[in-house]
Amino acid sequence: MKHHITFAGLFALLAGIALSAGQAAQSAPPQTPTFKVQVDYVEVDVLVTDQQGRFVPDLAKEDFRVFEDGKPQSVSTFSLVNIPVERADRPLFAAQPIEPDVESNERPFDGRVYVLVLDDLHTNFQRSPRVKTAARQFIERYLGANDLMAVVTTGGSTSGAQEFTSRKRLLLAAVDKFAGRKLEAATLTRGDALQRIGSSSRNGRIDDPEDAERGHNARSTLTHLKNVAEWFGGVRGRRKSIVLVSEGIDYDITDVFNNRSASTIMDETREAIAAATRSNVSIYTVDPRGLTSLGDDTIGSATFGADQGVSNSGGRSSDGGIRSLMSELRLSQDSLRTLADETGGFAAVNSNDFTTAFDRIVRDNSGYYVLAYYPPSDKRDGKFHKIEVRVTRPGLTVRARRGYVSPRGNRPTPKPTDKGPSPDLLEALNSPIQVSGLTMHVFAAPFKGTAPNASVAFGVELRGRDLSLTSGNKVEITFLAVDADGKSRGSRTDVLAIDLRPETLARVQATGFRLLNRVDLPPGRYQLRLAARDSRTGTAGSVVYDLEVPDYSKLPFSMSGLVITSLSGASLATVRADEQLKAVLPVPPTAERTFPQNDELALFAEIYDDGRAPEHKVDIVTTVRSDTGTVLFMNEDERASNELQGQRGGYGYTARIPLTDLPPGPYVLRVEARSRLGDHTAAGREVRFTVTAPKR
Repeated sequence: MKHHITFAGLFALLAGIALSAGQAAQSAPPQTPTFKVQVDYVEVDVLVTDQQGRFVPDLAKEDFRVFEDGKPQSVSTFSLVNIPVERADRPLFAAQPIEPDVESNERPFDGRVYVLVLDDLHTNFQRSPRVKTAARQFIERYLGANDLMAVVTTGGSTSGAQEFTSRKRLLLAAVDKFAGRKLEAATLTRGDALQRIGSSSRNGRIDDPEDAERGHNARSTLTHLKNVAEWFGGVRGRRKSIVLVSEGIDYDITDVFNNRSASTIMDETREAIAAATRSNVSIYTVDPRGLTSLGDDTIGSATFGADQGVSNSGGRSSDGGIRSLMSELRLSQDSLRTLADETGGFAAVNSNDFTTAFDRIVRDNSGYYVLAYYPPSDKRDGKFHKIEVRVTRPGLTVRARRGYVSPRGNRPTPKPTDKGPSPDLLEALNSPIQVSGLTMHVFAAPFKGTAPNASVAFGVELRGRDLSLTSGNKVEITFLAVDADGKSRGSRTDVLAIDLRPETLARVQATGFRLLNRVDLPPGRYQLRLAARDSRTGTAGSVVYDLEVPDYSKLPFSMSGLVITSLSGASLATVRADEQLKAVLPVPPTAERTFPQNDELALFAEIYDDGRAPEHKVDIVTTVRSDTGTVLFMNEDERASNELQGQRGGYGYTARIPLTDLPPGPYVLRVEARSRLGDHTAAGREVRFTVTAPKR
């Protein structure tokens, strides 16, 4: 077989690029995203529909009139957003899409962005399955492949949280951990208290024994909404939505004299709404109770009389008790309506049909206009400023946020520092969504390390044409791993000082370069956050990579991540090689997943086996299947457990795959290992790749 690409110059280092940071880790960036709190300009997303409720996509800037506090404003920027709902691409033979093993910011983010807030503090435990069913329905049916979603709960647990991702599997796993823990209705707890003490307290009133906890739960939910809205403030130029699944705040804020937290909760409601309007975030509320019945709340509880609202008769609730429960229900639903109405969303209450609500949420976030103007005053006085948007075309309905609350206090002044990443790089790293200014391709593969940690190999590839390759320029590359608790691990910043020799310049301009790295991480879920910045142009980019690190020390049979390279990968210069992979691959691994037909792939993985088990064989099979499932390549290997000499070790496995006989098109590469022990334990990895016409 004749190849037009050879392995000449294996492990070619990028001559003239010096790695300034060495092995020392820089100071860690903040663990939470940063955002600009000042109102430099006011951004308003506007929904315009006709009399049939259909989005009107043909309006121009001149058709809009914007007023702040009744005064007309000059629209500085105007754009139409019309987002299709993309379906995830999958092989024809596969029931589900194959998750990518490479992430890139090459395509600017153009989808919808949601935060799904599951209010466990205000959801009855018995209705937890209903919440999970509704959330799963939204994710499975309404979340497009081009959308991003995060999942949070209000009770403070991180086990049911998920950072922004488009991977439905991770979102569904977070939803499945949800469990409501709403307190019993205050009317019922007061009735139980009366039964215990046999008489009423001051002035015939029964205090709610759980008032303090009920108030704490209300404040916690509102604080979470405020924090999410502020975090969302870093996203500009698109509609941002919080989908709150909740039975509503169950604290009576109308009785400020008897309910100790009423005033505080009213203040925090205003603060949550202010944060949402300031960040231009819409809140959509969904009541999982649907068509509400009081039956679930009264079973097994005290009953109520018309005088004090409570009866010890042991029968069912009387009219007074029912009225009290109905008042609580109305107040909780009103809280949902208030949060939605004041932020440009809507409340889905008293309906068992979540489909209609979800359809409308997607429509609201798919077609709209984004207008921006500079406010007439930049005073940071904390006052509310009313916004009104009109269109000149008659017969149309306009929906937009009602206004915003300006910040209070002095503007935050960034503190200059000579350590760690530059401010622009930190802003890209902490952005809620990926930044596409400087194109990056990232792969990651966990390998067994020193227990309990895994050794995660990862690589970053940058395109030469995106960089200023003039002498004296610097390229910053930084990363950190964020665990499920929001803690950062293994942060590092490398500064590449560019001083290219003439013979190297053309190659780097054509192919770019890669930087390989490793980080030791304990088992768990992570997001690798990576960012790069060209110092001369100021252009930055970022990539977020969802990573799951197995606990290899506890698994009897497992497989590492899969790293891939190719003959054509030899042309990509490498700033830093991985010494461990250097010994098993002919060329450093690549994030490329499109290869010419005259190329050849090489792969490496480790299979971890319990060497203390009875002697046995392990079969390792590599296949390449077409989009229809036809096997076009197969490589079979056999390993023996006695190679491990009684230790829990790994079989290093390599394979070569010539692409000459594969017609151009999409393919699935699968490496599967199977033990011949009685339980036939298996482990495998799949990667999608594409073959193109031969390179000349």
